Amino acid sequence: MDAPAEQDRLRYERDELLAISRALSSERDIRKLLDLILAKIRQITGADAGSVYVLESPDDDGDGKPDRAEKLLHFMLSQNDSLKIDFKEFRLRVDHRSIVGRAVLDARPINIPDLEQLGDPALPGAFQHDRSFDARTGYRARSMLTVPMTSSRGEVLGVVQLINRKRRAEHTLQPGDMDTEVVAFDARSEELALAVAAQAGICLENATLYREITNLFEGFVDAAVTAIESRDPTTSGHSRRVASLTVALAQRVDGLGDGPLAALRFTPEDLRQIEYAGVLHDFGKVGVRDHVLVKAKKLHDWQPPVIELRLRYLRKSIEAAALRRSLALVLAQGAAGAAAELAAIERETALGLAEIDEAWRLIQAANEPTLLETPVRDRLRELGARAYDDGDGNLRSLLEAGELDALEVPRGSLTRAERLEIQSHVTHTIAFLETIPWGRSLRNVPRIAGAHHESLDGRGYPHGLSAAQIPVESRMLSIADIFDALTASDRPYKAAVPVPKALDIIASEVKAGRCDGDLFQVFIGAEIWKQVL
Repeated sequence: MDAPAEQDRLRYERDELLAISRALSSERDIRKLLDLILAKIRQITGADAGSVYVLESPDDDGDGKPDRAEKLLHFMLSQNDSLKIDFKEFRLRVDHRSIVGRAVLDARPINIPDLEQLGDPALPGAFQHDRSFDARTGYRARSMLTVPMTSSRGEVLGVVQLINRKRRAEHTLQPGDMDTEVVAFDARSEELALAVAAQAGICLENATLYREITNLFEGFVDAAVTAIESRDPTTSGHSRRVASLTVALAQRVDGLGDGPLAALRFTPEDLRQIEYAGVLHDFGKVGVRDHVLVKAKKLHDWQPPVIELRLRYLRKSIEAAALRRSLALVLAQGAAGAAAELAAIERETALGLAEIDEAWRLIQAANEPTLLETPVRDRLRELGARAYDDGDGNLRSLLEAGELDALEVPRGSLTRAERLEIQSHVTHTIAFLETIPWGRSLRNVPRIAGAHHESLDGRGYPHGLSAAQIPVESRMLSIADIFDALTASDRPYKAAVPVPKALDIIASEVKAGRCDGDLFQVFIGAEIWKQVL
């Protein structure tokens, strides 16, 4: 080869190696990466076919160190320019009997110019080449180059096996071409294959590490969700459902070709960011006290028994006072003489006891987290103003201030102070999520999750953001959160709202200027809610 041609070839190889390096470095999906590795090595060496094997190292003794004797080679993919094939994945032991096994154990390339000239397999150190594929398909493997892929620490991660280097790269091999069109892999091909394999090994190591980190983080997110739901088992599944609804809505918006949302696009990284924000949007509830977080009725669980005991004491006090009066009359006038007055005391006592019973029924009804009617509220205040003697000469209210405040809640189960404490979960969520080094692709998770209770009219919490300050992802999250809270069937303090009614309620929020109307129309039109029902 003359000097200009050699220079052209070197420039071509240099440019190809740089292009291959960029392509391999940008791929994170391991299967796609392996497919790319094989395609690029075949391209630069002129190989007609090839396969990739990835080393698997089970940990059989639990010490965290892989046992070399148990290593397996996982045949993961195959390519062939001259033959359409359907391959099946399999695994084989790593030993010196197979070509790929020896390439792993010796950590060096194995270049076989002609497989038909291999020595006797019975001889020590000889290779075994399985020709069942050749016999089954009619495709003959002639020349072969097997190169290991090594990590940055020199550990073998897998093997690339190249088959049949062609004289003409564009030629499709026919059964009779083996003697004329297939040549051995020369030293230059081996150098190029090793160069790409070295880069591929590092990229495979990085992709594997990336997958492990992703799996680790997914495990952390799952653990966080478990922590949330263990605090409030009645909302189990809420976080995942909200995340699913929000991601589905984002995917639908991403596909719009016209309308006010047509310019919005979400990459896979954006969708993962939305998913994490949805899953973790309520994590701050771990900072809310248990008895407030799981409060199903207006009174806390320990309060009704205390009120009931108070009323029972009052009943006994009325009965005891009636008996003392009756005894005094009988002693003074005799039973016959005091009959009329005794009957009056009995009627008065019955009325007093009935009033106590009616008060208890009223308190039980008012304790439910339903709409409080004005007459009921007025009667509760009368009970709160009623005093009784505790037996030690002290006057006490029938309903204490905290109890009356709770029973007077007009709707729901939370007092104003408790509602503020519940709302503080968003602040806790933001503070927690901001401590996590999310990286560039996930850096907006705290911002998205932290704004899911903000309102377009500026009256939301925790920061009262204006419409322009609320991320579109948070607006989607808000719609999903409201919908699931309304339709969930696992809330002890309310029945599940039917889907049509839930959509009407969100529509009223849109009309009031609190929720995004354009996003809600997509939510309705694409029936996003079916993702979780």
